Amino acid sequence: MLVAVIIPARLHSSRLPRKVLANIGGKPLIVHVWERALKADIGPVYVACAEEEVAHVVREAGGKVAMTDPNLASGSDRVWAALQEIEQETGSCDYIVNLQGDLPFVKPHLLQQVVSLFDREPDTDIATLAAPIAYKDDHWKLPQVAKIALSFAPCGTYGRALYFSRSPIPYGEGAYAHHMGIYCFKRAALQRFVSLSPSSLEQRESLEQLRALEAGMTIRVKMVDTVPLEVNTPEDLDLVQTAWSAQGSC
Repeated sequence: MLVAVIIPARLHSSRLPRKVLANIGGKPLIVHVWERALKADIGPVYVACAEEEVAHVVREAGGKVAMTDPNLASGSDRVWAALQEIEQETGSCDYIVNLQGDLPFVKPHLLQQVVSLFDREPDTDIATLAAPIAYKDDHWKLPQVAKIALSFAPCGTYGRALYFSRSPIPYGEGAYAHHMGIYCFKRAALQRFVSLSPSSLEQRESLEQLRALEAGMTIRVKMVDTVPLEVNTPEDLDLVQTAWSAQGSC
């Protein structure tokens, strides 16, 4: 079984331009993500770059890159485009991990866990992770935090995604599930996904995973303890930089 980890990295992010090159402890954000992915030791790791400036930083750190069109519509499109180049070197991949480039302190074991979901649920098209948000924590109100409505297995740790939203779901008091930016696709599922046109709910929520659900694809979710710090806004970046300064890592 060959697993490839691909980190899509676009310099001109709409909410925080150039964030992948933001300095965290003397090192660019994207390099932190790449290093964490290497430590997972689940397969080759590539950064799917849209700009040569990002590629240079990754290569300088010792990483591998695949250049992609900066005008691609989504991170998953960028991952698929990169895969065409990567497979010329690796051969055909069975599973592809799409690791978002804004998770500088992602724990390597989380990448291992998202891949292992396919052993538990072979009919899965896409696997991903989430963590609980307590109702008393105002974090659940933030639109940049994607929430998931889940149908849980009896153990309450594994579930099937029913819907993703930037709004608080499901309605009512109780814990929420905070989706994190780690996906693992079967190769055929990724190929099908990128062949589909953006769906109406995807465009309305600005969440591309809804395209898969609207097309009838199965997304399985494992609940883990916490979501790693992610960088979506200038305030997030300040928080990550402060945490690094205080602890030396996160």
